[in-house]
Amino acid sequence: MSSALRFTPLTLSILAALTALSSATHAQEQTLSSVTVTAKGYAADELETPAATTVVGADELRARGASNVGEALRGKPGLAVASDGAQGQNPVIRGMKKESVVLLVDGMRLNSAQPAGAIASFMSLGLAERVEVVKGPASVLYGTGALGGAINVLLPQARFGVGVGGSVAASYDSASRGVRGTAVLQAGSDDHALMLGASLARIDDYEAPSGRVDDTGYDSDSFIGQYRFRIDEAQQLRVSLQQHTDKDVWYPGSTRPHPSPMVGSTTVHSPEQTRVLAEVGYARKGSGDAPLNLDVRVYRQEMQRQIYSQANKLQRDVGRSKVSFDTTGIDARADWLAHPEHLLSFGINAWSMQASPERYLASPTPMSPRVRNDPFDNGQMEALGFYVQDDMRLGKLGILAGLRHDRVKGSADAVGAVTTGLDRSDSAVSGSLGAIYEVSPLLRPYANLSRAFRAGEMRERYESSPRGDGFHYLGNPQIKPEIATQFELGLKGASDTFSYSLAAWRSRITDYITGQVTGAIINGSPVKQTVNLGRVTLTGIEAQARWQFAAGQWFNAGYSRVRGDNDDLDEPLFQMPADELSLGWEGRIAEGWTADATVRHVARQGRVATVFSRGTEDATPGFTTADLGVTYRWSKQSVRFAANNIADKAYHEHLAEGVSGQEIDAAGRSFTLAYTAAF
Repeated sequence: MSSALRFTPLTLSILAALTALSSATHAQEQTLSSVTVTAKGYAADELETPAATTVVGADELRARGASNVGEALRGKPGLAVASDGAQGQNPVIRGMKKESVVLLVDGMRLNSAQPAGAIASFMSLGLAERVEVVKGPASVLYGTGALGGAINVLLPQARFGVGVGGSVAASYDSASRGVRGTAVLQAGSDDHALMLGASLARIDDYEAPSGRVDDTGYDSDSFIGQYRFRIDEAQQLRVSLQQHTDKDVWYPGSTRPHPSPMVGSTTVHSPEQTRVLAEVGYARKGSGDAPLNLDVRVYRQEMQRQIYSQANKLQRDVGRSKVSFDTTGIDARADWLAHPEHLLSFGINAWSMQASPERYLASPTPMSPRVRNDPFDNGQMEALGFYVQDDMRLGKLGILAGLRHDRVKGSADAVGAVTTGLDRSDSAVSGSLGAIYEVSPLLRPYANLSRAFRAGEMRERYESSPRGDGFHYLGNPQIKPEIATQFELGLKGASDTFSYSLAAWRSRITDYITGQVTGAIINGSPVKQTVNLGRVTLTGIEAQARWQFAAGQWFNAGYSRVRGDNDDLDEPLFQMPADELSLGWEGRIAEGWTADATVRHVARQGRVATVFSRGTEDATPGFTTADLGVTYRWSKQSVRFAANNIADKAYHEHLAEGVSGQEIDAAGRSFTLAYTAAF
């Protein structure tokens, strides 16, 4: 048995202690519950869900001062960050990167074939009310791509009967000299509700211990709006709009040497990128002994990007691409209390994404013109999925069973001069079966077995051209889908003074999709090709706990360990996150005043791929950082002062992109001042 799944004497001692504690306090304790909508597809108690989840609420998001989803989740057990710049912070779940994580905003997936940066940055986190994460295969609800799990960013919703109200927030941090401001307005009567929100950020290049890091600043603007109309007590209509724009975004982690000495090196940047989403939805709330709830939405999302590659010696762009990833989708979901012990849910999800990039490339001479060289023409991805799920409650035993069928098709008119052999359709069945048993409120063991899949994305199929990072990419239109099977054992529980979760898991992925350096050279550039590996195995253990050891004083702890193995090459899997431990305290220090402190220790990551990466992955030293914060609250307002990385530690995450040994450092010591108010 894998060490990640082996119960040690210490683990058994902890279980015994928890059993005793839960038995002693069962009579008088009040169980705290955290509700999540992402794990089951509808609002459900996390303590009754046989899966590992993470929820970051509004207060914690504000306290962290995060600019994007990756920063918001950094340090959480089972989660990591892959970055290629300050804005490009992609969340990683259990070692699975952006291609294997479904990112949602208000339940709608952010489709894109992302060549650089973070798809998770295409919305303003300043507007988010919470971020929910489901760790582990989640294809039953979310279809292709959810091998690692799903992340759902929940934005404010228009509310009936609130009159006029809202909130404002502003902050400044010293490392990037960044200024951020957010405002949300709510206006609602009995039958009409309107919500408007805006968030702006002006971020400069941040300061690391070694000095200011070039090309890490950017500007960001985000606007949202929603109108709801109550048809009657059971039915509602809604219209939602979202727009997010980033300007002057650079990805210093993409800097690579170029084979031409005249070019020197290249760096990818994006002068402007925009996401626009429009949604029309209908919701019906059931009544009676067997209520049927229904939600239907139709949406259109356009992600427009300018992706340029600068020749750093020439100080001009040798590559320029413009592309819009346009997705039209429909989601229909229903849940039906068919029996007091059976809550059935079922749904259909369908979407189609189109893109036809325009790319212009120049030869490596000072004044050579850029010549059109499109990577592919009229690429399209189509997906259609049906699912059914039964949430059963049999006394203290909860069982969650789900089954889904998907069909995913990829097509393109041309890849360079190739016009045949570009279409491929794949069908897949996903499933999950989990059980959780309440021994007591503080002791709820669970187990689940789940299967998920990921069809190759557009770039992996059709990207066949030189790119600004110095590689010549070769796509594979006939790439086979990945299939992941995971088994997980866990414990969770909560009382009014103590909550915890513990999970050990093992996942096996067949036909693992990755980009592999081949050693070949095309037109002077090394080749990286999309391939299927035979099989990879990932195992891990994660734990978190929160304990009120005195009135108003809380202790927090989290631990994460992931191991990945390339079974084909008998070596560690490429770019796995390092082990880490976080310890924290937060508590009341005076009337209206609270304080908090967090220490994050990340171990050295020496388990690197050597054969697969051809020497492009290096070991990363371990590091420890400490953060402090003080918050004063009065009425509906608060002021917070925080010091991050107070020891000015020089470090970078193992998953930071960059030439081996030359990755950019994370931000150094930074002081943040933030103000929030509700009205």
